[in-house]
Amino acid sequence: MTAAATDAGAELFARYAYAPNHLGYCGPPAGDVLRTGTAAQVRAAARRFSGAWPYLQVLSAMSGIDDPLDPRVVASYWLGGGVGERLDPREFGARLLAVIGPQAGHYWAHLTDDLLDEAAGNHAFHVFGVYPWTRLLGRGADRQPLHVLDSCRITWGTVLARHGDDVDVRYRPLRLAGGALRLADPVVARIPVLVQGHDPAPGLTADDAVALHWGRICGRLERGRLHELRSSTLRQLDRTNRRLLRRTPDGQGRSAP
Repeated sequence: MTAAATDAGAELFARYAYAPNHLGYCGPPAGDVLRTGTAAQVRAAARRFSGAWPYLQVLSAMSGIDDPLDPRVVASYWLGGGVGERLDPREFGARLLAVIGPQAGHYWAHLTDDLLDEAAGNHAFHVFGVYPWTRLLGRGADRQPLHVLDSCRITWGTVLARHGDDVDVRYRPLRLAGGALRLADPVVARIPVLVQGHDPAPGLTADDAVALHWGRICGRLERGRLHELRSSTLRQLDRTNRRLLRRTPDGQGRSAP
């Protein structure tokens, strides 16, 4: 792999990982490294992301790609599609759980073979399947878990207008309807482009498609990547909803009679 490709994978990882890391939700304290660090520094930090790194390792191993931060692997993890699309999802899930299962505490008791029906080699599976938040829905206090799920997933949106260092972006948020997760009607949010002087998508203009993570812009989405992100998200929601709709009204996850 060329140095340019190596740098591209690290740079892509950093752009998508920055927002939740900056907020203290995942990975080591690495905000400055992810924002302005060298490729070598980003690589060292990425290995300490206990959530994302196992996915990158398993994706690269199953794809025959030596580098977990190869840009093909990184893009497939964050957006779906790509090299991960060609892998058997249940085999991927089994290999992933073999890595993260032993590290899980009692809060993660759901990481069993029952989860393999939802498995996919991307971040959407991590958000909706591996994370416990979907299991907190339907218990009478849905606002917080729904907010986390909507913020943590990679969202696609369209730039409507630019206002200096901010842009208006139209996107479809998550909602819970009839016990299932759906994409609601579009809303518009004003989102800062610059993050401490760093611009992850220079020159954004109206009609550009962008990816969002925890309320921050990660970059532009080319048409193919936009399609992969939309498809992988909708597929994951469908798999998750099958589980959610099997639950009893008390939300405890038991099969309905």
